Amino acid sequence: MSDNNESNYLKAQEGECSRAASGVMMRSGTGKHTSAGGTIYTGEWLEDKMHGQGTLQHPSGALYEGEFKDNMYHGMGTYTFPDGCNYKGHFHKNRLEGDGTFTDTQGLVWMGEFHGKAALGLRMQHNI
Repeated sequence: MSDNNESNYLKAQEGECSRAASGVMMRSGTGKHTSAGGTIYTGEWLEDKMHGQGTLQHPSGALYEGEFKDNMYHGMGTYTFPDGCNYKGHFHKNRLEGDGTFTDTQGLVWMGEFHGKAALGLRMQHNI
């Protein structure tokens, strides 16, 4: 990597970096990265991947807050869609997977087990 490219890379990264044995700069620890497309990640890094607790803000307005593993939503988290709907629960390799709640734009809360796009047996939460 040339000094000029490395300089541009580091401007987009705020936080801890280290140089791998190959000489490549790698993000590690905690920090903030803004992509050229405007996506912003703030959180923990491991071997140059989003890994641990973090927040990923998309230019569309979508927002994920929670656990990451190998650059993917993985573990407990909350995904807020651009229209304001949100899902809180388990993620597995970027997919909604397991117990969770989905709140729609009208504020109705649906609970149940999610499997990617499928959500069989959802129950609506009633506030009494």
